[in-house]
Parts: sequence; structure tokens; C-alpha cells
Amino acid sequence: MLTTLRADVSDGPALAIHGGAGARPSLLVDDEKAEYHAALAKAVRAGKVVLDAGGPALDAVCAAVLVLEDSPLFNAAHGAALNADGYAELDAAVMVGAGDAGGVAGVRAVRNPVLAARAVMEQTSHVLLVDPSLSMVEAWGLDLVPPEYFITPARVAQLEKLRAKELTGPRHGTVGAVARDASGALAAATSTGGTANQLPGRVGDSPIIGAGTWAANDTVAISCTGVGEEFMRQALAHSVHAHLKHTDATLGDAVHAAMADLGDADGRGGLIAVDARGGIHLTYNTEGMFSGWLDRGEIHTHV
Repeated sequence: MLTTLRADVSDGPALAIHGGAGARPSLLVDDEKAEYHAALAKAVRAGKVVLDAGGPALDAVCAAVLVLEDSPLFNAAHGAALNADGYAELDAAVMVGAGDAGGVAGVRAVRNPVLAARAVMEQTSHVLLVDPSLSMVEAWGLDLVPPEYFITPARVAQLEKLRAKELTGPRHGTVGAVARDASGALAAATSTGGTANQLPGRVGDSPIIGAGTWAANDTVAISCTGVGEEFMRQALAHSVHAHLKHTDATLGDAVHAAMADLGDADGRGGLIAVDARGGIHLTYNTEGMFSGWLDRGEIHTHV
């Protein structure tokens, strides 16, 4: 069953974020929910500051994702899920509506993988780099941290329970943002620690352009979250773009068609989208998806 959160914004700046569709809000107590609401609002506010100042959509989505990467609450950077060997391997991507894109996979020492993805886009001729060298990252001017920075007690406990087969249910999560700026340009950014207890070297959909991340100025910007293997098989983010480009579908129609295909394949997750007119759509088929968005300048969050 699909759950849809939507804010219709016409011909102006727009922003939406997610903190993962592996969420189980029913297990959170009120104080924990308040923490998530506060963190999501902080991320939306960071992107809003950029858009309010007339800044580009790319800066807005990166600003929002940076907040989520720095929070221990979400599966990205600090607070990332741990692989089967007990360390974090981080993936991220950015894409702008003009067509440029960049991504990184298997990053282990960059504090903010979304900035590494942006550096790939802006400072190389490539789209995707796997575990870029420390010297390269330093040349990009990015902050490096020891592997322990990414590990939190909650993620260690999660891994131990998975190893002991004492934990069932969602093990994934991602963060992302999509935006439309005052000039009409779109951008998307996605960042993740992958799936808890995954095999070392596993890469999901987040850094794969067209699977977990997409942006095209004439159609839509997308950031996905969920079980990445099926998102890759479905090329889900690009599927929403294709519906909009090649049919008379509305944003809601395109999102629901793509998510229906995902559900038919027993895929689990969600996505956030902003279209060329600033329309926002947030949809998921899991128990919950941490999310936030701007609606007529007001910040909204959902836990």
C-alpha cells in the first residue's frame, strides 16, 4: 500500500528531503520522535536558507543532506549502517537538471560523502568513483575522519543483533534531498551507509544515476530510499522521468506508476520528487519514511 505526502507548490523554489524509508515510527517513543522532527526540520531549514537567498538548487540539496549526514539518527555518514565486517562503506550521488552528475561508492574516510560526489561531478570528467584515494579527496579540500567517526552505539547493537539473528525487519536507510530554485533549475542528492550487515563491497542504488538519483530540468528531480537492488533493477528514478517526458502523466501519476512497478516486484522503499513547476511528491510503501518539505515557505516534517 502506498502512502503519499504532497505539497503543491507552483512556479517557485521548492525543497523536499527524506531520512530513509526503512523507518519504523511505531517503535519510537515521543522523545525519539521529537529528535527526528528536529533533525529533519534543521535539514529543511538549511536548504531553505539557500533558496531564500536566491541560491542554486545544487547548493540547497547539498546543504540539507550535510545536516542529515552529520546526524547520528540517519543511515548516512555519522550513524551509517555497518557492513558484515563492522565498518561503514558510504555511497552518495548528486545530479543537476542540466545533466551533470557525480557519485562515490565505498567511501570510508570522507566526513561528508555528498561533497565527494559533488567533487566528482565538478572536478573530474567521471560520473562515479569507487573509494577515491585520500590524496585525491584532500586535493578536493574535503574533511577526512577516522573510521570510528561513522560508528555509533546504536549501529553496533544493530549489527550484533543481526549477526545473532535476533533482529528482523528493515535494515536499510538513506538520506536525500531534491530542490527547484528560483531560476527553475532542479537538483537531487542522495547519501547512504547501505544495508546493515551487507557484504563488504556491496553498492546499492543511491550512487547509481537513474536508479536512486536523477534530475532533469524539463521533468523531475528524484531521490530514492529503500532496498537498493530492486531500485537498480527497475531504474526507478529514471522511470519517473520517462513517464513525465514521454506521456501526459502528472507528477503524481508518474510517481505512482513507478512505485506500483516496484511493489509488483516486491520492492520496498520510497522516493521524494520535485517537478519542473515546483510540485512536490513524497511516496513510500513501507511502514514509514522520515521526510520534510517546504510548503509556501513553511517547514513541515513527517515521522
